[in-house]
Amino acid sequence: MIEAIGRALLFDIDGTLSNTDPLHLKAFNQVLGPRGHVFDHARFSRELQGFANVSIGERFLPDETPARRAAILAEKEEIFRTLVAGQIEPLPGLMALLDRADASGVPMVAVTNAPRLNAELLLAGLGITERFKAIVIGDELPHGKPHPLPYQEGLRFVGGSAAASVAFEDSRSGVQSATAAGIPTIGIRTSLSHADLVGAGAVDSASAFDDPDLLARLAAAMAW
Repeated sequence: MIEAIGRALLFDIDGTLSNTDPLHLKAFNQVLGPRGHVFDHARFSRELQGFANVSIGERFLPDETPARRAAILAEKEEIFRTLVAGQIEPLPGLMALLDRADASGVPMVAVTNAPRLNAELLLAGLGITERFKAIVIGDELPHGKPHPLPYQEGLRFVGGSAAASVAFEDSRSGVQSATAAGIPTIGIRTSLSHADLVGAGAVDSASAFDDPDLLARLAAAMAW
């Protein structure tokens, strides 16, 4: 299959491919709660969702050394991986969309601020690891989301054109990252409202990947 020139689909993972954010919230509360930071859904979506652990540590663990911050947040990620095991389900319509992209020769990239262990666990749990040409990890780059670099790297891996591609994100920081890279971005409403996502820069939003308006937009953008 000859890949569609310049076109690409780029996906965040947590909250976009699978609705894992409630488990992240629970894990953060287990680790940061005893340290004086308790999060409800609204606070989680404003202050934690989509941000890299380095920036979370700097904000909420300012009195700890960088090494200690990393250890505390690594504990959070271990708790999350324990919670999510066996509970990884795709958002409605995801598999059909991936099939359509594969059949049309449109390459796909996963772009996330999650640690690599988490990203690989979730993609493997969904059975879709091999669908992606690359997995871009924000923490492995000089800048994570909301900086545009993770999405710029995603485009670079597949030779994608920002204007000809589409990104999918569920967080404000993720939408900001993708749009700053020049990629039209669809917000996925697993945690945030349409107004929140569009306010962050998304061109539209959808509740899941089987949304008829989303499918029509993709058919036009990807020429399939």
